[in-house]
This record gives sequence, C-alpha cells and structure tokens, in this order.
Amino acid sequence: MKMTRLFTAAAALAILAGCQTGGPIGGPVARAPSGVEGDWMSTDGTSLSRFSPGGTFETVATDTGNRLSEGTYEYRDAQTVDILMKSLIRQTTQRVACAQVTPTQLNCTNAAGNQFVLVRGQGVS
Repeated sequence: MKMTRLFTAAAALAILAGCQTGGPIGGPVARAPSGVEGDWMSTDGTSLSRFSPGGTFETVATDTGNRLSEGTYEYRDAQTVDILMKSLIRQTTQRVACAQVTPTQLNCTNAAGNQFVLVRGQGVS
C-alpha cells in the first residue's frame, strides 16, 4: 500500500514538473506582447513609435534618433487606440486612430484620412 502511494506521489510530481514554464535550461520564456505598449516600426523603416504604459507616445527617426512626434493615447476598445499626436517638426496636432489587427500590426488612419501601418517584429519589442 505504501509503495502505491509513493508511486502515485512521484507520478503527480513528475506531471507537475512537466507544467513548469521556462525556456531552455529553465530560463525565462518571452511573453507574447499584449496591447500596444512597446515599440512599433513604420513599414518603410524610417521611424519607431514607442507606446509607454500610462498613455504616453513618442516617435523617433530611425536614422538620427531625433524625436519627430509626441503625445498621448487611450484605448477606445480592446482593439482600437486613439492617439493625440503633436508633430515636433510641423508644430501641429492631429488625431490618429489605430486598429490592432494582429499582435504585431497596427493599421492607423489620421484625421485627414491618410493611412499607415506600424509593425512590431523581430528586434522591435
């Protein structure tokens, strides 16, 4: 009877050990990003937009690192983000709506109807 209990306990521990989350050799596993927080690249590769927790936003030029725009964002719903963006070059403010169509793609439209796409991919967190 004791051997049966010991075997059952050992089997249960082995099953639980198989449920551990970790990368190779127990290292951390990268979580899939959720929401828009993080870095997003323009599809032409000329700018990088960073959405920070708390609703702040900025865009920098990838070649110089110069800040191009800044602003705030808020979620309209689970897939849509409204951005109030100030261009630091033109000194103008505009509204932009972005739909997160996949975890790695934002389809955006500004108030004038111009569309652009931002992607989160390899090398972009």
